[in-house]
Amino acid sequence: MAVRVIPCLDVDSGRVVKGVNFLGLRDAGDPVELARRYDAQGADELTFLDISASSSGRETTYDVVRRTADQVFIPLTVGGGVRTVEDVDALLRAGADKVGVNTAAIARPQLIAEIAQRFGNQVLVLSADARRVRPGGESTASGFEVTTHGGRRGTGIDAVEWVQRAAELGAGEILLNSMDADGTKDGFDLELIALVRAVVQVPVIASGGAGAVAHFAPALEAGADAVLAASVFHFGDCTVGEVKADLRAHGLPVR
Repeated sequence: MAVRVIPCLDVDSGRVVKGVNFLGLRDAGDPVELARRYDAQGADELTFLDISASSSGRETTYDVVRRTADQVFIPLTVGGGVRTVEDVDALLRAGADKVGVNTAAIARPQLIAEIAQRFGNQVLVLSADARRVRPGGESTASGFEVTTHGGRRGTGIDAVEWVQRAAELGAGEILLNSMDADGTKDGFDLELIALVRAVVQVPVIASGGAGAVAHFAPALEAGADAVLAASVFHFGDCTVGEVKADLRAHGLPVR
């Protein structure tokens, strides 16, 4: 199957922002304009993450999704602050094709099964914000732990064991966010990708660390089915088309 290249729009109060390790956020533009740009460049999908995820910002997110769905015709995944089956229903009605869950699923894993049973596995993306266990932190078998609240809170839960459980409960895809690599532009966390690939059969989307065209192929060769990036696209380091051309040169199938 063709690998996918997915721009990610981190949305805060209706604007796209980007930082390093989820800190030092700066404005990156209007989400609908960026969505149109990436659609024209040949993006396979788009992911919106509502990073503020407050109740006051939720309607803003619905509006962004509605306006984007009117403008582009590639699949949209929306995540951030999704806590209930009703939240998923509202986002799908606004125009999302898939919905990401993270913090609420860690607090109550049965939410994954409830969403999958109502809407189907193909709708549900498990967003896992993983990082290496900090010195002095609670050790895990893989050396990685899953975090919550935008990577700010460690859980002590083994990240690899968590994504395996989530897939068993009904998650149709794993959006694997490396919190250590996020925004650094030093490349994807290949060790983390390989560990997760070894325990799940569902598609894995690698996220965090892309800084150059050359960084994408190694993530796919490590076991990812798709690659997701934000600032490298937003600030003009490379285009979706350039990434796809490099993947073809590596013998990887692209659309």
